[in-house]
Amino acid sequence: MLFYLILVFLFFQSCTKSKAADETTIEKKNYVAEKNEVETIVLKNEYFQKELVSNGKIIATQKNSVQFEVSDKLEHLYVKNGDNVRKGQLLATLNSFKYQQRLARAEIELKKAKFQFEDMLVGRGIFTTKRDSIPKAIYDMVASRTGYDAALLELKTAQFELRSTKLIAPFNGKVANIESRVYENVNAGKSFMTLIDDSVFEVEFYLIESEMKDVAINSSVQIIPFALGKIYSGHISSINPLIEKNGTILVKAVVKNDGKLTEGMNVKVRIQKEVKGQLVVPKSAVVLRDNQEVLFKVVDGKAYWTYIQTILENSSSYSVIAHPDKSSATLNLGDTVIVSGNLNLAHDSEVVLKP
Repeated sequence: MLFYLILVFLFFQSCTKSKAADETTIEKKNYVAEKNEVETIVLKNEYFQKELVSNGKIIATQKNSVQFEVSDKLEHLYVKNGDNVRKGQLLATLNSFKYQQRLARAEIELKKAKFQFEDMLVGRGIFTTKRDSIPKAIYDMVASRTGYDAALLELKTAQFELRSTKLIAPFNGKVANIESRVYENVNAGKSFMTLIDDSVFEVEFYLIESEMKDVAINSSVQIIPFALGKIYSGHISSINPLIEKNGTILVKAVVKNDGKLTEGMNVKVRIQKEVKGQLVVPKSAVVLRDNQEVLFKVVDGKAYWTYIQTILENSSSYSVIAHPDKSSATLNLGDTVIVSGNLNLAHDSEVVLKP
């Protein structure tokens, strides 16, 4: 009996040692060092896209208040706010009855004056009414005495007033700021609507004095409305020669409208200029170690950091050089530089290139 108890005890001891060995093996597997997978680029001389960035506002190149030249009740309104109109298009009309009456009276008065004018000329032995064929002194005297000149003037005024009961678009554009309604009285000279030529817009923005060396008339610009996020291409149309009190200079650019731009939009303006002979890296390549900017270079499968200075910057890249105050810093054409997977790297870490 004792013999069997000893066998059972030895069996359980064997199982326990086997289980412990298995657990040790698993733990060893868990502690296998993780691979530092990275992506790299090779440094070379290339162009850097230097960027100037400013905020601006879209302004209409042609924006005019349109009004009637005579007063009366609004009879017809053919457009509404937001409509696109063509030059010469009829926009609205006023009640024209009294202006038609004035024109009719003016025509009658002119006929009477013309009859008297011709009669007086005949009495002086002149049988023509052509102004060039009549001595000026005689024409002026007869026209004044008979009221012929005054009648001609009244006719022209009546014709103008009747034409002015129709509001015609002076140029192609978009209608805005209509406030009057049909049958309301409209006053002469008061703004009836605003017409905006929105085929082409200007963008007004400011640059600081030190940035002006990088821009010129016709320089290309990118215009990005905050409300749209779309990039539009334009060019600089004017640069104000005066410097503002805060050291800025007003610059204007021209941009074509695709139908989505509107007067008063706030935009970002980006001006790019190529600078040749630069070592260019993505922003993700530059990381901080000991509060210093560094790049990681790959040499024989290991990552070594080197101190650098960023010279130029745009929205996605840096132009860099080896830090001039660090004797250990080196950066050369052909160096392999890590651009991703570098956030937690230490100096002298083993790395593997991502496939």
